[in-house]
Amino acid sequence: MYISKVDDAFEQSIEGCLAETIKYSVLTNNEWSAWFSRADKAVTKLKAEHIANNLPLLSVADNMDNALTETEEAYQRLARGAQKIIFLGTGGSALGGQTLAQFGTWGLSDVSSNGQNTLPTTRFFGNLDPDTMESLVNQDDLASQRFVIISKSGSTPETLSQAIAILDAVRKRGLEAKSSEMFLGISDPEIPGKINGLRQLCTMFDIPTLNHPPNIGGRFAIFTCVGLLPAIAHGLSIRQLLQGAKAAISNILSAKRVQDCPAAVGAAIAAGLYEDRTARIQVVMPYANRLAQLARWYVQLRAESLGKDGKGITPLACLGPLDQHSQLQLFMDGPNDYYLTFIRTPLGGTGPVLPPDLCAHAEFEIMKGRTIGDLIDAQTTAVPEALRQAGRAVRTIDVPNLNEFALGALLMHFILETLIAADLIGVDPFGQPAVELGKKLTRQKLAEINLL
Repeated sequence: MYISKVDDAFEQSIEGCLAETIKYSVLTNNEWSAWFSRADKAVTKLKAEHIANNLPLLSVADNMDNALTETEEAYQRLARGAQKIIFLGTGGSALGGQTLAQFGTWGLSDVSSNGQNTLPTTRFFGNLDPDTMESLVNQDDLASQRFVIISKSGSTPETLSQAIAILDAVRKRGLEAKSSEMFLGISDPEIPGKINGLRQLCTMFDIPTLNHPPNIGGRFAIFTCVGLLPAIAHGLSIRQLLQGAKAAISNILSAKRVQDCPAAVGAAIAAGLYEDRTARIQVVMPYANRLAQLARWYVQLRAESLGKDGKGITPLACLGPLDQHSQLQLFMDGPNDYYLTFIRTPLGGTGPVLPPDLCAHAEFEIMKGRTIGDLIDAQTTAVPEALRQAGRAVRTIDVPNLNEFALGALLMHFILETLIAADLIGVDPFGQPAVELGKKLTRQKLAEINLL
């Protein structure tokens, strides 16, 4: 009843979200049964949409050989003679790639994966900032760097500004003739009559450009070339990643009961806590540095998909054990409006062993002869239990083997869960009208500025 899983990728438990298993009332037996019934109907609709080919994001893992080969070949061309590959883009054009790259140890100080050791290093300029862009365009070694420019629409102001600034720097260094070697674009296919500034720049500089799947929004694009290119750059197996995604999709298409679909169960619990209780904030806390960026990707996925029409389940990214010390006090002893998801991996017996003599000297005998992993493993059990005893809603997701297959299944699980949750709370998960309005008003404000 409480446990559901996707193959051997991960196991989800909602025991800490049900009134019969914790100290205070969260969702009663009748309430969660009603939400599961509604989720069953939402899953039926999702299946029908998939069969009708109306959900291309659920087909990205099917018949992908040509697209994968194209992405792999694009990376090989780009990496030739490169010391560093720099990804330019923002929002979904950055967070998905960063999530996969970090799984390959990008951004983790003094840590690198075996797969990435022989490849060029990578950087992501996901947040536009004048100081960092000034530093980038003034670097002496531009000729040894490569640039991937990602904008689905081709008109994102931040990304166009980045692209123009770096292309101008390359031109001023006399490197324009090498633009086709130094750059790669990713954007929507060319549509007659529709302006695509990025494609126009790529044509001007003879830059090869990969097609962004036109019917897949940025936050859902992690399994397209947008995410797969950074994954390749960090030595990940993109085919295993996609096999994991397919496993999550197959689970929801073939399960005979909604209780056996982790995505449907997770959506039902989140919607139930949102509608019937005060749990309006959903915390996602992985206990692995390699998954920290996943939590940030999850925030955009939920915020842009569910935050509409005066509704929305507010996502909050955390990282254990760090945020046990920065936010746990609020979660446990503040207002009871949080729903917490812990992502755990087996850590016992891993990491450095603490010697008995130093533990004794620090009066920390409980850790003598134990590993760092033993401490964190204990925390991943103790903290959720403490929250449950405090009457907080807690979900756990256990990942027995932290590999590309498991990561792909987990990412697709969250996408599916978001689509179902949108149906349950009554919003359209696609589109981002607030973002588009922000772009429009930004251009208007720029037009009003008088240049000296």
